Amino acid sequence: MIFNSVAFVIFLSIAVSLYWVLPNKIRLYFIFLSSLIFYGFWRWEFLSIVLLSTIADYIISISISKTPDIEKRKRKGLLFISLFLNLGLLLYFKYLFFVVDNLNWIFSYVPGVQLSVMEIVLPLGISFYTFQTISYTIDVYRKHIQPEKDFILYGCYVTFFPQLVAGPILRASEVIEQLRTRPKFNIDFISEGLKRILKGFFLKVVLADNIAPLVDAGFAMDVSSLGAFDVWTLAFLFGFQIYFDFAGYSHIAIGCAKLMGISFPENFNYPYAARSFKAFWKRWHISLSSWIRDYLYLPLASVKVIDTTLKSQGGIGSEHVIQELSPRKQNTALFLTWAIMGLWHGANWTFVIWGLYHAVMVFLERLFSSARESSTLMNIPLVGWAITVPLAMLGWIPFRASNVEDTLYMLNTIISPSSYAVMALRENLYLIAFSIYILLALSYLYKTYIIEIINKRSTARYVVNTVSYAFMFILVFTFFRPISQFIYFQF
Repeated sequence: MIFNSVAFVIFLSIAVSLYWVLPNKIRLYFIFLSSLIFYGFWRWEFLSIVLLSTIADYIISISISKTPDIEKRKRKGLLFISLFLNLGLLLYFKYLFFVVDNLNWIFSYVPGVQLSVMEIVLPLGISFYTFQTISYTIDVYRKHIQPEKDFILYGCYVTFFPQLVAGPILRASEVIEQLRTRPKFNIDFISEGLKRILKGFFLKVVLADNIAPLVDAGFAMDVSSLGAFDVWTLAFLFGFQIYFDFAGYSHIAIGCAKLMGISFPENFNYPYAARSFKAFWKRWHISLSSWIRDYLYLPLASVKVIDTTLKSQGGIGSEHVIQELSPRKQNTALFLTWAIMGLWHGANWTFVIWGLYHAVMVFLERLFSSARESSTLMNIPLVGWAITVPLAMLGWIPFRASNVEDTLYMLNTIISPSSYAVMALRENLYLIAFSIYILLALSYLYKTYIIEIINKRSTARYVVNTVSYAFMFILVFTFFRPISQFIYFQF
């Protein structure tokens, strides 16, 4: 069941209605069962994978909590079992073909040696719910939280349907207490939730789904026919598509939870308004970047995490942590983290290139941070933005390209002066890409500046909001159709 479908709208209406009228204990069972039904609409047989991860970490976390500190080996052994199980599931379902293909490439030089595996279907959202259970067990191991004894409540935390298949990646400390006690019904929950859902549908079905065919057609072309402006245009178009698609999902997920009086952390904060790559990753997929920081980057850098709740919005590499690291450890952890983060997004070397590309950008920002801070020119916000955004968009090339060869060819096209004389795309695609970016810039200005002026006048605020939501509703109603799932469902 995908969000942009009539089936989900019906499912959500029933789920929210019963959520507010059922007794509290029954309500938790209902949420758990509803979430399993939601996932089961895709493929029922893969519910066993979700339940295996959920049950195992529930038992292991309680066992870790009961094990005294003096039995360090036992505590670490239990944590290892959890990591082995969850990462093992990821490795098997997501990376087995990738490993076998690369081994076969190596063995191609050895006559008669070829490996083969049966066809494997990637379980929907496995990267998200396994990360969620991993963070829970690690937080219990670090004694940042106490394990939840109520299995149904814990199961609701892992499987809660709004975020089950594509996040936001939730911490136990952020949501379990909200699930435990239902708040008193407030009509504002419904109003705020529906507004967020409408925004999400607008981003997905009106914007992302209508950009998608243009992106697909562009990347299906022979890369040798593309000029530099074509590559830039495709990079920007895909950057818009994936932002609208994933931000749209996040808005819908946050809105669905809000309908039940539950607040999720924000997952996007105008990333294309960022003035540095560090700022970009504090604004893009915030729940993942903070997860990667706390459970991968800091351990690789040998930094002890004292309180993850203080760092949950910090992105990868906050200043107060960087100052504690030697440059060598810091940079080694940076590049390893981004390589792994690239592979998390997909079992393909193109994603590793994408990750290392961002590692290089962050590394260069750190390397020249002193010069940047002392430069009058670089301290002009518009300059930082004008440098960061095109480079961030260019980073989407390896993320979307079919293979490494196409990726390298397209990136090489960018730095070839003669290729700027070639324009192979239809003229309107360049105009579309430019227009979308202007609209994004205007929406950011509206959010940060104009809205403050409007909010001072209640009549103006009412008129602007009414017209905006009416406009979005009409367009969503016009374009609403389940023609494609969300991009991040495949991760």
